[in-house]
Amino acid sequence: MSTPPELTLEDLVQRAAHLAFTLYDGREVPHRSCGIAIAETFGRETRPYQALRRGGLTGCGECGAIKAGELILGELLGDPDPTGPPTPALLQAATAYRARWQARIAPGPGGTIICNDLTAPFPDFRSPERHAACTQLAAEVAAAVAETLAEHGWRGPLPPDPTAP
Repeated sequence: MSTPPELTLEDLVQRAAHLAFTLYDGREVPHRSCGIAIAETFGRETRPYQALRRGGLTGCGECGAIKAGELILGELLGDPDPTGPPTPALLQAATAYRARWQARIAPGPGGTIICNDLTAPFPDFRSPERHAACTQLAAEVAAAVAETLAEHGWRGPLPPDPTAP
C-alpha cells in the first residue's frame, strides 16, 4: 500500500475547511457538533470532544470549535510526557492559532467567544441562520488549525471526504 502524497498548504487548508463544513452542516452526512466536527476533521478520537458541544453543553463556555482547535494542537504538537513542559512548537502554535481565528471570526458582544454570546444574534438557537453561522465558523476554525499545524511541519493526512464516492 502506498503512502498518500503530502498535501500542499493550500490543499490542506481547503480540505480541512471543507471537511469541517460538511461534518457540521449535516446535509450530506449526519450532523456533528462543533467540537466533534473539528476532531473528526483532524482524525482524532471524538468522545472527549462531546463536552465542547454548545460551549461546554450549557452555552456558557467558550466556543466548542475554537476550543477543539486548541486541543488538536495539544494532541499533535504537545509533549507526550504528562510531566513534560509545553513544547516550543505548541507554545508558538497556540499564539499563532489565536491570531488566526481572531482574524477570521467576529467575536460576540464584549469581544467574547462564549457560545451564548456568539449565538446571541439568533434568537432561536435551532434557526437555519444560526446553524449556517456556526457551520461557517467550524470551517474557519479548521482552516486556522490546518494553517497552524502546517506552519509546524504537519501535513496530514486528513481523513477521507465522507461525501466522496
